[in-house]
Amino acid sequence: MPPSHRVVIAVFPDVDLLDVTGPAEVFSLANRETGGRAGYEVRLAGPVVGPVRTSAGVRLLTDVSFEEVGGRVDTLLVPGAVDMTDDGPRARIDGEVVQWLRETAPGARRVASVCVGAHLLAAAGLLDGRTATTHWSTAAQLAADHPAVTVDPDPIFVRTDRGRLWTGAGISACLDLALALVAEDQGEDIALAVARQLVMFLKRQGGQSQFSVPLSRPASDRRDIDELRLWIAGHLGDDLSAAALAARMCLSERHFARVFKQETGTSAADYVEAARVEAARRLLESTDRSLEQVAAAAGLGSVETLHRAFRRQLAITPAAYRRRFRVSTG
Repeated sequence: MPPSHRVVIAVFPDVDLLDVTGPAEVFSLANRETGGRAGYEVRLAGPVVGPVRTSAGVRLLTDVSFEEVGGRVDTLLVPGAVDMTDDGPRARIDGEVVQWLRETAPGARRVASVCVGAHLLAAAGLLDGRTATTHWSTAAQLAADHPAVTVDPDPIFVRTDRGRLWTGAGISACLDLALALVAEDQGEDIALAVARQLVMFLKRQGGQSQFSVPLSRPASDRRDIDELRLWIAGHLGDDLSAAALAARMCLSERHFARVFKQETGTSAADYVEAARVEAARRLLESTDRSLEQVAAAAGLGSVETLHRAFRRQLAITPAAYRRRFRVSTG
């Protein structure tokens, strides 16, 4: 089966190792989870063909030189490199990479930077007039060097130019960015399957959770409980009281409570609230819906209930969560 997603990752001296290998692993797992149907073909491109020393001291071997990339690039991924100075880390601007980006990026279906790779995109003029993010430690540098770019250091990633241009935050956020790209291509179910394989952290700094409810509860020994959990995720607006769930399982309420706790490690009420908070979280990240609309869509009913649930689950208010973790489309 010919690849449908040709991914080219730029590699150059002192590039951050995880910025390259993290996304590559995500795309590889997407292929595995789909039996190859995802169609990702990852190639490393560098100034020359051969070994390239990364910031970690590990050497990567490029598949092609920049000049040899040719053909249609589906996803062009640009990691970064930093130099340590007396004033702290500064993103390195590699002139050869910048020139290659000017020539290659216009022909790619999608361009994404990882961590301080945003500085390379900005130097190539690809971020002018747009909102972008980067590692928090170099956000001030990006804003100072490129006043035509609106720098937002808070989001894990920013999607702009009608989905064609992505910038990602620092280090391990490369996995979140790559998962988002897979979700766009293959759907949320495949991205979730990949996240499970990666054993992604469930709670990110500041309260943000990634794929939290499905990942935090391993598969149980009872198929009926697993099926119920899937049903809950698709019916968050329904009556999900213990009595209603017990009736659906054809069990007494007392027996159902005991079985559910035994199989999932939590009560049905806590599980349902966590699932509803996750749904609300995604709406707060990706939409401009009012808190009333978010509460209703997530099955939490009222803004007051939404606030209480967020405080219990994430120790943050819904409004504060949205400000910090929105996925900007600027």
